Amino acid sequence: MKGPKIVYVCRECGKESPKWLGKCPDCGAWNSFDEEEIIEKPIKQGLNSGRSTNHEKAQKFSELELPTYMRTGTGMGELDRVLGGGLVDRSVVLLSGEPGIGKSTLLLQICSELSRTRKVLYVSGEESKGQLKMRAERLGIIGDSIYLLTETDVDAILDECSSLKPDVIIIDSIQTLSSMRFTSVPGSITQVRESAMALINYGKTNGSAVFLVGHVNKEGGISGPKVVEHMVDAVLYFEGERTNSYRIIRAIKNRFGSTNEIGVFEMGDKGLVEIPNPSELVMAERPKNTSGSCAGCVMQGSRPMISEIQALVAKSVYATGKRTSDGFDYNRMCLLIAVLEKRMGLKFYENDVYLNVAGGIRLDEPSADLSIAMALISGITDRVIPDNLIAFGELGLSGEVRAVSHIEYRVKEAIRLGFTKILLPEKNVTKSLKAPAGVQICGVSNIYQVLAHMLAKPN
Repeated sequence: MKGPKIVYVCRECGKESPKWLGKCPDCGAWNSFDEEEIIEKPIKQGLNSGRSTNHEKAQKFSELELPTYMRTGTGMGELDRVLGGGLVDRSVVLLSGEPGIGKSTLLLQICSELSRTRKVLYVSGEESKGQLKMRAERLGIIGDSIYLLTETDVDAILDECSSLKPDVIIIDSIQTLSSMRFTSVPGSITQVRESAMALINYGKTNGSAVFLVGHVNKEGGISGPKVVEHMVDAVLYFEGERTNSYRIIRAIKNRFGSTNEIGVFEMGDKGLVEIPNPSELVMAERPKNTSGSCAGCVMQGSRPMISEIQALVAKSVYATGKRTSDGFDYNRMCLLIAVLEKRMGLKFYENDVYLNVAGGIRLDEPSADLSIAMALISGITDRVIPDNLIAFGELGLSGEVRAVSHIEYRVKEAIRLGFTKILLPEKNVTKSLKAPAGVQICGVSNIYQVLAHMLAKPN
């Protein structure tokens, strides 16, 4: 019998190579090849050897029936929002995040609500049953339909699933599972890929919804082969700093909903608590009468979110000023600084610029350009922007302010939080856009018109 064959597999695209390569020739990833052992199985002789006789026949597209997907509420409205309205039967969700961010806590909390109508199997390869019981009591979780299993053999897990027939399967985590059919260690590319495929096939065949917890690598991506992200129905990232109490769930992929929605939570003594209105929480801590601070509004899916942008501009001790951005794209910030330098003559090159989005929120929408530009102008001139002013709009290279979408939702959210002066692109000011008494809507077409509205007289 031949011994195991040594191959090198790219963890990003799955390409196999007989020798180690520094750069993958298919996907271009560097240092992505891991060593794997493959046991070659003998090939059966015969006319139909290795060929399956049970396979589906091709169907006409017009003859296909539209499937009906049943959704179940998880008990977490913020998680349901990200999933598109709830957990879909037969779906597979991959939840990833840094260690200690709260992945296991979140999944254990939703077990309580899911167990009211569904049978839930929680499989842990990292904690003992006693540890899970202690955490469940601390979180106040009680459920007669929740079953715990501490196992790392995927074949034993599938055998238990066949006898228990759960409606929801939670695997914590996929990197700890392995199969005796493969000689590689747990967490390797082969083990992660094959374990995930086995669980996905079981869930799709038997009607079970599957949650897979995934670790992250040092680059911040999901550990393991990239093909796992393509196999699942939804990929969720659990973001946030362990030293900060706020957590954000963001959908990177979702076959049953939008990928623009986010869910906001706060980590407390009793687990994760939903924050249905994060705008109020962020703006409640906003300092008054401080330069370099401006309020903006971005759309996170169907939800308008008010955020505070802070800019600190200080004299640089070096020949070239330093640039730092937290919560906003660094290259986009440099572009806005270049526009302000060229069009308005502001000397940012002599200063260090620090940009921060309060509350740990990340702004990925161009509508934040105007509020960021105003915060930068306020920071370098040390003039205070009125606390009742909010701005949103895209800024072009010529200094023009371009129109943005969902303007009605943004204006309503700004009015609800007490802003009385709203700066927005002139193209968005229409007859249908109405404001109550005491609220002033100002349309601007370029960055020069902003100056007349934004700078208040110094106290």
